Amino acid sequence: MSVRIDEMDRKILSVLQQDASQSLDDIARTIGSSKTPVWNRIRKMREAGVIGQYSVQLDAEALGFEACFFVLIRTSEHEAEWQARFLSALRARPEVQEAHRLAGDIDYILKVRVKNARAYDLFYQALISEVRIHNVTALLSMEELKSTAMLPL
Repeated sequence: MSVRIDEMDRKILSVLQQDASQSLDDIARTIGSSKTPVWNRIRKMREAGVIGQYSVQLDAEALGFEACFFVLIRTSEHEAEWQARFLSALRARPEVQEAHRLAGDIDYILKVRVKNARAYDLFYQALISEVRIHNVTALLSMEELKSTAMLPL
């Protein structure tokens, strides 16, 4: 289903990106509309897949997840069966916050959030026991300078 996004929709999406827990009344007031048209637009965008899952952003460090690793993976295997096993292994691991298939010398990059280096090693050992990987390079993030899921509407 395709949906056309107009300026009012963009305003609604911007407000939701800032704080999706706001009431319909607050969203409508912020964008200068009334509740019913705002609700109808949000419903339309949800049905079209423009708006996905609502969630809460947690502070990883406050919860003890102090280490963030970017894991670069090169593989010599590109068959569908290997890819399915690899994807299944990634989906089963909550430590993997993001996974991307890349163009270029590196095949995949993962963003892995764990409590410490020992926890990363356990993750790594489990991953390589499930799928064959040619080369893995782990880069520890020393400081997060910017992180956002917000789109520049």
